[in-house]
Amino acid sequence: MTKNVDPNDVILRKPHVVARTGLSKTTIYLRVRNGLFTKPVPLGPRAVGWPSSEVTTLNAARISGKSDEEIRKIVDELHSARKNAWQG
Repeated sequence: MTKNVDPNDVILRKPHVVARTGLSKTTIYLRVRNGLFTKPVPLGPRAVGWPSSEVTTLNAARISGKSDEEIRKIVDELHSARKNAWQG
């Protein structure tokens, strides 16, 4: 059973995340490592992606001028929401 999950949310593969953020693959993974971008969702043995809602949320945070610390908090909240969404 899901909670707080947008049924219209889609998983974006890496090229789409690069296009939507304007960041390089290297920068995305650097931000993941630094807690400034959510971790990718595994889709298979060699495939990952990101929920489109998370990419949109992080883009909005950057556009609105949030600090790195504020963005780290948002990333933590997004990770928690992922875990809680699938707990019945």
